[in-house]
Amino acid sequence: MPYYQVWEEFSRAVEKLYLTDPMKVRVVLKYRHCDGNLCIKVTDNSVVSYEMRLFGVQKDNFALEHSLLHRHVVMKCMCLQYKTDQAQDVKKIEKLHGKLMRLMVSKESHSGAMETD
Repeated sequence: MPYYQVWEEFSRAVEKLYLTDPMKVRVVLKYRHCDGNLCIKVTDNSVVSYEMRLFGVQKDNFALEHSLLHRHVVMKCMCLQYKTDQAQDVKKIEKLHGKLMRLMVSKESHSGAMETD
């Protein structure tokens, strides 16, 4: 998957993805010391859910059978990625990540919360 080059585009795309279906969004932060890069990946679970329904796999057996299923399924999922080695971008990632975490645990409506921050 390609990486976004412009932070504002990435941030807007993440907000749109989150507001589409908050229960399916996953966020992964990864720091690679050898490169000095921090990567943030935001995705939905559309491929995993589709594979499980298509092949009738139970959640308990999914980890074992995922490698076999992956070869047979071609489906687009929403996967947004941003990578940086700049300190100011790390602060932006930290702020967006914190905002997403607060929204994920809050009980209020998600529609207006992303726009207020």
